[in-house]
Formats: sequence, structure tokens, C-alpha cells
Amino acid sequence: MSMLDKLKGLLKGHPDQARQGVEKAGDAFDARTQNKYQSQVDAAQRKLNEQLGTTQEPPKDQG
Repeated sequence: MSMLDKLKGLLKGHPDQARQGVEKAGDAFDARTQNKYQSQVDAAQRKLNEQLGTTQEPPKDQG
């Protein structure tokens, strides 16, 4: 079992907390590097959320 599979198992049922953790870690890294690598951090956050299955769906238009 890979490390990612173990992590997915731990986070199962807690997608909001996982997404918040990824965002918080990225924000902390941005703060430490004074946003020097902001685009790379954002890309890494998106990729990690995709891998963990915690991508936030855009709200559907109720019109």
C-alpha cells in the first residue's frame, strides 16, 4: 500500500478538513517565501487536492 493510499484512507469522510489543511500548508509556505513561488504552490495545491479527491466543486447555477 502506497503512502498516498494510506493518506486517502485516513482522510476518507473528511474532505473539507483535508482541503483546509492543504490550503493552510500552502499559505504558510507562501508566507515563508514571501509569495516568491505562489504559482507553483497553487499548482501543487490543486494537484494534491485532485490526488486526495478533495477538489471543491464549483457551485451549480440555480437559475
